[in-house]
Amino acid sequence: MAETTRSIDPKLLEMLVCPLTKAQLRYDAAAQELISEEANLAYPIRDGIPIMLVDEARPLDRPAPAAT
Repeated sequence: MAETTRSIDPKLLEMLVCPLTKAQLRYDAAAQELISEEANLAYPIRDGIPIMLVDEARPLDRPAPAAT
């Protein structure tokens, strides 16, 4: 089974900010997450849609969930 890695539109990435700190985000393609260094959080991207909810974010000190 071939693994497909989705990408995020660069224009969308420019517009998105961390809802907690309003800081820019870094895209982690391998983990399919948007990283907020200031908040120390990783926001998941599910089916190509960024989930920009603090309650859904993973603290960066915890490992990323395994890709399904």
